[in-house]
Amino acid sequence: MKKIGFLSFGHWTLSPQSQTRSASDALLQSIELAVAAEEVGADGAFFRVHHFARQLSSPFPLLAAIGARTSRIEIGTGVIDMRYENPLYMAEDAGAADLIAGGRLQLGISRGSPEQVIDGFRYFGYAPSEGSDHAAMAREHAAVFLEVIKGEGFAQPNPRPMFPNPPGLLRIEPHSPGLRDRIWWGAGSRRTAEWAAEQGLNLMSSTLLTEDTGVPFHQLQAEQIQRFRDAWKTAGHQREPRVSVSRSIFPVISDMDRAYFGDAADGQDHVGYLDGGPARFGKTYAGEPDRLVKELTEDEAVEAADTLLLTVPNQLGVDYNAHLMESVLRHLAPELGWR
Repeated sequence: MKKIGFLSFGHWTLSPQSQTRSASDALLQSIELAVAAEEVGADGAFFRVHHFARQLSSPFPLLAAIGARTSRIEIGTGVIDMRYENPLYMAEDAGAADLIAGGRLQLGISRGSPEQVIDGFRYFGYAPSEGSDHAAMAREHAAVFLEVIKGEGFAQPNPRPMFPNPPGLLRIEPHSPGLRDRIWWGAGSRRTAEWAAEQGLNLMSSTLLTEDTGVPFHQLQAEQIQRFRDAWKTAGHQREPRVSVSRSIFPVISDMDRAYFGDAADGQDHVGYLDGGPARFGKTYAGEPDRLVKELTEDEAVEAADTLLLTVPNQLGVDYNAHLMESVLRHLAPELGWR
């Protein structure tokens, strides 16, 4: 049994070809798509976070709204850029959203990716300390966040408070028990995946890796997953970790599918550069269900992961994206042993 959810970037544009033309559209349609995903039998609704862009940027109001409208699916991010975050404020927001959702939050966090502006985190009031860099700052923010969501007291109470305090040091409120075990790290390399395992974080791996060894993307990603699991075992954590991968999968079963994605399959990975270094990008799966079943059977990373996130073209609207998810669940998942 594999958990199958969707990952949306929440794009919007004024283009007449888009059904998502404003921030309001992107947010409200995200809620409706999560509701539709639950109705067709999907397991998760995940959202990418980007700043200074016509995309989703402030996840917690959205996650809380989805939590109030759904009852079963997991709700998460893929990923929150920790360079931009106040970790204590984020802990309050995350605790509140998780309580509203009844403990269904699955938060992907990371050091972030190239953004729309230069050092955008500086506009949010954050800068690396002397001798450090933005990646280290992201991990420092993450470390504070992970510590305070454990629910242990750390703040000295006021001896003359406005309201009575419980005994001892005070913690961030609201606290949501179990949230610490539901935090994922978006890892772009094998070494980062090992680091995530050492920290006791679940692994979230997308459709790109910030390294290239010459092997197909799915094999490199499968190696990343194995290294993560080996490092997890070595670290001696008591629970089983979770691993998600993202894929662009478009079953062609209708004329509309054929119009949108009949020529979308690229058949191979792409190699390029990201942040000045080599990167490998996974291919798009598009075609008749029988063909996709064969191709996905050979995807070693999808086979190794317990969670698959389907990247959805959100600007095609809620109904069409619900149809895409239902197509995967009905025509691919049973044949591949995911259901």
